[in-house]
Amino acid sequence: MTSQPRRASRTRRAAIGALLTTSIAALSLPLATPATATGQDSPLAAGTYLITLADQPLATYDGTVDDIPATRPTPSRKLDVTTTNAKRYRTHLVDEQTQVAKKVGATVRQHYAVTTNTFSARLNARQLVRLAATKGVTGIAPDKFHHATDDKNSTDFLGLSGRKGLWASLGGTAKAGKGIVIGDIDTGVWPESASFKAPALTTGKPTGKHGGKPGKDDRYRPYLDGTTTVMNKADGTTFKGTCQTGESFTAAACNQKIISARYFGEGWLRAVPESNRGGYISPRDSEGHGTHTASTAAGNAGVRATADGKDLGTISGVAPAATIAVYKALWQSKDGTQDGGLTSDLVAAIDQAVADGVDVINYSVGGMYESEYNDPIQTAFRNASAAGVFVSTAGGNAGPEASSLDNTAPWTTTVAAGTIASHTGTVTLGNGKSYVGVSTSVQNTVGSAPLVLGATVKTAGADAADAALCIKGTLDPARTAGKMVVCNRGTSARIDKSAEVKRAGGIGMVLVNLGNESTDGDLHSIPTVHLSGPDAAAVRAYAATGNATATLANGGKSAVYPQVTGFSSRGPSLDGKGDLLKPDITAPGATILAAVAPPGNAGRDFDYYSGTSMAAPHIAGLAALYLAEHPTWSPMSIKSAMMTTASPTKTNDGKNSRDVFAQGAGEVEARAMLRPGLVYDSSEPDWLAYLEGVGVDTGTGTKAIDPSDLNYPSIAIGDLFGTQTVTRTVTATSAGTYRAKVDLPGVKATVSPSVLHFSHPGQKRTFTVKLDVTTARAGALATGSLTWASGRITVRSPIAVTPQSVRAPAEIKGTGAKGSATYSVTPATSTLTATTYGPVSSPLTKGTLTGTAEVYYEATIPAGTKASQISVHFDLDAGNIGGLVWGPMVDGVLQSAQFGDVDSEGTATISVPQPTAGTIFVAVIALDETGTGESVTPYTYQVNNIAEKSPATGKVTVTPDHARVTPGTPTDLTAAWSGAPAVTRSTTWIEYSNGAGTFLTLN
Repeated sequence: MTSQPRRASRTRRAAIGALLTTSIAALSLPLATPATATGQDSPLAAGTYLITLADQPLATYDGTVDDIPATRPTPSRKLDVTTTNAKRYRTHLVDEQTQVAKKVGATVRQHYAVTTNTFSARLNARQLVRLAATKGVTGIAPDKFHHATDDKNSTDFLGLSGRKGLWASLGGTAKAGKGIVIGDIDTGVWPESASFKAPALTTGKPTGKHGGKPGKDDRYRPYLDGTTTVMNKADGTTFKGTCQTGESFTAAACNQKIISARYFGEGWLRAVPESNRGGYISPRDSEGHGTHTASTAAGNAGVRATADGKDLGTISGVAPAATIAVYKALWQSKDGTQDGGLTSDLVAAIDQAVADGVDVINYSVGGMYESEYNDPIQTAFRNASAAGVFVSTAGGNAGPEASSLDNTAPWTTTVAAGTIASHTGTVTLGNGKSYVGVSTSVQNTVGSAPLVLGATVKTAGADAADAALCIKGTLDPARTAGKMVVCNRGTSARIDKSAEVKRAGGIGMVLVNLGNESTDGDLHSIPTVHLSGPDAAAVRAYAATGNATATLANGGKSAVYPQVTGFSSRGPSLDGKGDLLKPDITAPGATILAAVAPPGNAGRDFDYYSGTSMAAPHIAGLAALYLAEHPTWSPMSIKSAMMTTASPTKTNDGKNSRDVFAQGAGEVEARAMLRPGLVYDSSEPDWLAYLEGVGVDTGTGTKAIDPSDLNYPSIAIGDLFGTQTVTRTVTATSAGTYRAKVDLPGVKATVSPSVLHFSHPGQKRTFTVKLDVTTARAGALATGSLTWASGRITVRSPIAVTPQSVRAPAEIKGTGAKGSATYSVTPATSTLTATTYGPVSSPLTKGTLTGTAEVYYEATIPAGTKASQISVHFDLDAGNIGGLVWGPMVDGVLQSAQFGDVDSEGTATISVPQPTAGTIFVAVIALDETGTGESVTPYTYQVNNIAEKSPATGKVTVTPDHARVTPGTPTDLTAAWSGAPAVTRSTTWIEYSNGAGTFLTLN
């Protein structure tokens, strides 16, 4: 059952520590927990906070204050902040914010009025408490750091290029996105890049050849009006920006491609001492992230990319005729500890972008934890979307963990990262076996040469684990020269590993993942192939043998694509409670070649980056293409068009993936998105009703809706208790008769009406979908789709529901060899059944923990296991003990779970219903930092696997075991046991319909 205990490796200890680490999220009113807080009992800390007030910002103001008319834009128009009414209302909001701050003796640091009615101020604990009780204050949040989320040509893969590509159908690259402004909120821009080369801005409005009215192709040419940069846009409104000067950045840096550039660092500059500030205090990018995202979204077409003297081919932005407005709000610190941007600066950037008049915002910023819907940034985005701005956000790079997404609000488009055709390299071993991985650095064949592990060629003083990772300074030139080195992924940057191998005289590197992670096409300093999974393990094992050799060569069969990358964050959204499917869509995000800033990229002008940060600007660019064709479309209509025309991503075996929490609606299809047939639209009133439905008090008096009823292009129900009906409304973009079809195994779906007829575009029709659980397994995600079809047009919406057949306690407990326990369950149907399996009691394994040690066991979950319970029993004075389990536990997906609190008997338990067969790892950890290494903690360890025919150690019955009941009405059941072992824990699985169940844990 178990192997002998052994010490965890350094990387495994790091993984355990990361999983055990908890975070303190910002709380909603009455008080926000300061970013520096260490727990609920910590005193409230002084710091900078953002205080949001009840009155609407300019973007959504409807004319309800005093005698100031509404400023919110009418449908199909953008916000104009230059009107007299807008200026009057902004003054009103600023005065209001100032007065609220004065009430508690605070001074406003920054005012926000366009997308959020918010101000920032430094507050002490007393001021926090008083503000929380102040009428009109709806939110208080700490000013915290945010960070950039970290066919071989993505534009070719998306079908943009070529004679039959989307660009050609739009009139060529010179017109693809023309008249549209994309605002990029990021680390700034390197304006000298060839991806941004364009004519200088000229003074005065565009005119025709002879000074008259400008021609059709010239009407969107940006120009200077004094110090203001101006562009007449496709929707008939005007963008007005500026080229803000600063360190190494003059007004001449802007041109007809980069039409505006600003920087927002008031909060960051205040928080970071001058001695630790890196980069440029200006819109100039020193890191490269912002340059990469901007050039991906709207860089020039047909740019020749080179790096390190190598020709990397021709690249283009997705919307090459669109213009770019830069809003730098992410910064670099010299030691790397204060990289990123503060909430106050990011909100300021969003506010200004909407005020300037951008059409699209790209926000490649995200964290490992989900931002709350009423977070100041998400609120600003809500009002930006209400003002007609399409917002594309990165989902985050914390995958493949479940519920690791960020930026999950319904009013933004949350983007997952997908693969494209790989740049490949082949590792051929001396034993004749070959493995294909990702490589952009192997141009010619290298080797045959000795193949060694990093740890075997380490310097005398280096730690073996560090050398295995090829950490800087760990490899011995005398032992490395002329060899190929196998380096483990982790701890240090991937390109730093190849640099270390090169420094030590190595001629090549095989970069290997220790887990099933992504493979990336970095520009390494020596020929490198990146492997993962079994291939990586095989190469590591071979390199550990004597006289191992290898050859590196360019090329090899590419992996199946598009797949969602391993690093791409997954749903379900915790804020949405499973009732809103996120991410929305997948776009190319792996090994994307684009322009970068040379200072942060070893002097290169172009480089390959991977991340959802790279996927988001693809969607932003596609939105610009859409708006150039349909300038008055709403952001949600465009999102719907992209989602309902997307295609499922692939699994390793080439089949269509059903993992909607990874891919959303699937991979975006650029050529199909302009012909959606039907769209699901929504606006601010819908989002407010949704917020009320998930428990967020908007202070608007809006009536709540069931969150699953938000008019969204996907359907999600986090808790489908027997049956539920959802409602949707579609708007036709083309006439036709559409027929419904639902694919949702185990759930009966009834669409009413199932046929919708539209005589002309713009017509709306409402329908319902009733979902009834039939055979779908309780508690397990069921996925599928609803498709409306009319001729060659298909409108596909993903569905994600978690069926429940009964509401029952997860666990009941009992003691003694004989006894009974009565408990209540609520059935979803008129028939209730209860079947017992067990009790099962496996042998105990004894062990000890010394000091701050950790021990882990490997255990097997056999095929046919219905439920498994893993328990560790400690002496009651054992101190602070923790642990976790990870392995293929549920639905074949790598999952992890932590032990809860030790109970009154000194036992910590993890109960796993319906596990997938396979190997799990159980870690037992002493968390007390005694430092002496002398404390010894004995424990016993037990895994109880329950199968249908498991040998029982005693007897358990449940009464009644079959009964006619009233759906939704609680019913009492009694579990009785006898013959249970008195000295060891035993487990029984009580199973109801559809695989739902309750653990009975005895002794």
